[in-house]
Amino acid sequence: MAEEYLTDDEQVEAVKRAFTEYAPWILGGVVIGVGGWFGIQYYRSHQNALAMQAAEQFTEMTAALQMNDPQKSLRIADGLIKNFPSSPYADQAQLTIARIDVDSGKPADAVAPLTQVMNNSKDAELKQVARLRLARVLIDQGKPDDAIKTLGEGTPGSFAGPYHEVHGDALYAKKDIPGAVAEYNMALGTSDGGADAALLQLKLADLASNEKAKP
Repeated sequence: MAEEYLTDDEQVEAVKRAFTEYAPWILGGVVIGVGGWFGIQYYRSHQNALAMQAAEQFTEMTAALQMNDPQKSLRIADGLIKNFPSSPYADQAQLTIARIDVDSGKPADAVAPLTQVMNNSKDAELKQVARLRLARVLIDQGKPDDAIKTLGEGTPGSFAGPYHEVHGDALYAKKDIPGAVAEYNMALGTSDGGADAALLQLKLADLASNEKAKP
């Protein structure tokens, strides 16, 4: 390289010229690097603060529901959905709204929030929970075929027991007793622990007694 043939003084001068020429860029790189680090730290701190706020509001929403104050729960749920739309707490808020709608005798109003979670949640388990609850709402509305379709569009996964149970409820609503019995037995046969064995046995016993009572 040419620098190898320069005298000591010339090399010093070359270094000075290079520093003078490139110093702003070097300094800019340092500033950007330091600024980027502080930016990342601020972003993380900000995100943590938002997560804490959402968690606190979720706790308040749940507590209000347990204290039988649905209006307060609804206000907090609306705030979670508006202020933290991409957080899992927003999905929980939608499920809470749906629960309050059902408890208030307005199951039709529960369809929208349940559908929102079922279709858009990033949490696979919450999507399954919403699908099952929506199917139950549809059965209660006298729409067992829609419930069966809703179940069929999902993948049971670890929720196989509840899926079979709700499917059985839909078939029972359609007066398909053999089909309901088969689904209840499949729910009993799952090992996911999600099905209520005692309730299923009660449903099966009730179906059996009704069949025997027929002339």
